Amino acid sequence: MREISGHRDSVELFSELETTYNDIDTLLELARDEDDEETFQEIERDLQVLSKRLEQAEFQNMLGEPDDPNNALLTIHPGAGGTESQDWAQMLMRMYLRWMENAGYQSEVLDLQSGDEAGIKSVTIEVKGKYAYGYLKAEAGVHRLVRISPFDANSRRHTSFASVFVYPEIDDSIEIKIDANDLRVDTYRASGAGGQHVNKTSSAVRITHIPTGIVVQCQSERSQHRNKDSAMKILMARLYQKRREEEDEKLSEIEKNKKDISWGSQIRSYVFHPYNLVKDHRTNVETGNVQAVMDGRIDDFITAFLMGKDVKAEAK
Repeated sequence: MREISGHRDSVELFSELETTYNDIDTLLELARDEDDEETFQEIERDLQVLSKRLEQAEFQNMLGEPDDPNNALLTIHPGAGGTESQDWAQMLMRMYLRWMENAGYQSEVLDLQSGDEAGIKSVTIEVKGKYAYGYLKAEAGVHRLVRISPFDANSRRHTSFASVFVYPEIDDSIEIKIDANDLRVDTYRASGAGGQHVNKTSSAVRITHIPTGIVVQCQSERSQHRNKDSAMKILMARLYQKRREEEDEKLSEIEKNKKDISWGSQIRSYVFHPYNLVKDHRTNVETGNVQAVMDGRIDDFITAFLMGKDVKAEAK
């Protein structure tokens, strides 16, 4: 049914674009006959809109992998460096949440481990919407920050790293068998913000898949049952990803980006000092509008990577 729905959406979009094109063509003939300058200007505006929609449709058509239309699970982990890296991980979390909001996706924080002084130790976000995984898979890798540290009394420049991993969320139609005997389920008290109930009851859940060693956890909900459901959802996605790798007999694009969270392995650099620049090292796309990027305007980077183009984005 999902496949049928996807084909139906594609056909309807094509028909809509074709109708718009025909309407513009008809209007152009009338404008020529009457030599109407105002109508020519209207046609130009309509063509710009049509061109943008056609470009988006062509781009989405390139997302042809089986998992591209799925929801996504995005996780962020800080690298070495304590508070510095943990603060950077939180900045990345905000950037992605803003992007999700701007793109019309729904997001839910499934697990959040706060830092000791500031920032976060890890976060897992569920992203709901069509092609969420197809777009966000471009963000998997190590992200580097260069800035004057707000935590350094001497105002020295620091370099911080954080890693982003993206997994496709698995729907119920895909069968992933998990033997209950292969699971170790631990409950514990949640840490950080969340109110007395969250902090005083053992509502947090950690699940270990013993055969693979995969460990997932969730503590965002007050209910232990809901936390367990969310943790199982993450585990299913991780196991599905592992199965795909084994069937393909090679690491997937996600796992290719799992490098050391350190120098030389970053996919993108964010420089706040001594100049302003965000540059993607895979595509050479760059912009000096750092604030816009941190506010979630990362579509130029995503598009360039997925289309395999070596383009230079202009600050907007």
